[in-house]
Order: sequence, then structure tokens, then C-alpha cells
Amino acid sequence: MNITQIVFSPTGGTQKVVDILSNTWNTQINTIDLTNPKLDFSAFNIDPEDLVILAVPSYAGRVPALAAKRLTQIQGHHARCVLVCVYGNRAYEDTLIELSDLALQCDFEVVAAIAAIAKHSIMTQFATDRPDASDVADLQNYAHQIQEKLDSGRSDLTISQLPGNRPYKQTKGGMIPYASDACNECGLCAALCPAQAIDPTNPKVTDPQPCISCMRCVSKCPHQARQVDPVQLENLVNRVKDAISSRKNNELFL
Repeated sequence: MNITQIVFSPTGGTQKVVDILSNTWNTQINTIDLTNPKLDFSAFNIDPEDLVILAVPSYAGRVPALAAKRLTQIQGHHARCVLVCVYGNRAYEDTLIELSDLALQCDFEVVAAIAAIAKHSIMTQFATDRPDASDVADLQNYAHQIQEKLDSGRSDLTISQLPGNRPYKQTKGGMIPYASDACNECGLCAALCPAQAIDPTNPKVTDPQPCISCMRCVSKCPHQARQVDPVQLENLVNRVKDAISSRKNNELFL
């Protein structure tokens, strides 16, 4: 059994969680990067014998719309699939159930689901050091439990219930990063933007329509020259600080 990772991880937290899980199996790992706008996702051929780890961050309690659009181009060929939702210690709300619906649409067999914590991509002062050693132990234990389920010989491994609601919650527009005076127009942000929302000929310009507020440009800028509006950020922190300050636990659904 090989592992195929299908991952949307603009700032790296989701990829960290997936790598901890994947490396526990000690087998060959292939990765499909849903942040890469240059890939033809319909061209990927999923081996039905592979175990697929399908992982996204939770954006305001939902699957990122861009990740969903790219994911639905992939045919799963009834391969077994582990869902992973990574969130910044606030809440993941409808993300897992939406991800499950997308996986079924792609013809994956969902055998397990995980909600895990990583550093918040916008409010980076929260869950800063996660996944930490305790999280690693959790995720490794989850991988062993999933393997036991796969080895159980049961004819039907599909999980039937996940937290969340249908219809999914409505989302609002996010915060759009902008370039500060420190920007030297190197163009790295434009090259790395999953949504192609930054003009490569003028990297100081971000189109708010395609921008998904993923914060990759902020996290990858070598000059720390991109940021969100500090007043908006402070208001967001004040709204959610009670919900986000206490440590959340990882969860496994089998």
C-alpha cells in the first residue's frame, strides 16, 4: 500500500500534519499539490490500491472554495481515503462534512477522518507551536488505529457520521493582504499565489476577487513586506479570542 497525499496547504501547517501521518506508515508517498494552479488535476490517475490522505485547512469553518474546485477534477476510483481538516485552534465547523461530500463526489471511500491543530494562518499568535510533540503522538496513534481498521477484514469500512451541518455555513469575504513599503517587487508572492491573485508585472497589486485570504504571500515574503490591515486583524482577534485561546484537542473519527 502506497500513500497518495492530496493536499491544499498554502502556509504549510496542513502539510506538516499530513507528513506526520504519512511517515507513520513508512511507505512510498506521492503528493498532489492543490495549491499549484499550473497542474491539470483531471490528469492524475489514482491507484485504487493506494491509501489517499485528503487534507485541507478550515477557512471560516469551510473547505477553501479553490481547493474544492480543484479536488472535484480528480477521479478517486474508489480508493480508500482519510480526510484531514486542519484548523487554527478556533473551530472547524462544517469543514469535515463538506470534505466528506467532496470525497464521495470524487468516488473515494472515506474510511477515517481527522481534525488536527496547526498555527493559525492569519492570527499567528494562536497555536504557534502546533503541531507539537503531543500532537505528533496523537497523529501517529491515529495512523495506527486507521491501519488496524484497514486490516480488520471488514467488508464496509466507510464512516457514516461526521460533525457539521448541511447546508454548510455561509462565509464572508476574508482579509486581503497588501504590500508595504518594504516590498521590492521581487515577484515571489505572485509566483506562489494559489489563486493567481497577484499581478506578476506589478506584485504590489492584489486582485480581491480571486484572493482567498490564504496568507501564503504573507508567510513566504522574504522581506516581511505583505500584511493584512492591522485594525481588521485586531477586531478579528477580539471577536474570537475567547474561543481560540484555550487548547483544542485533535480528533479521530473511525
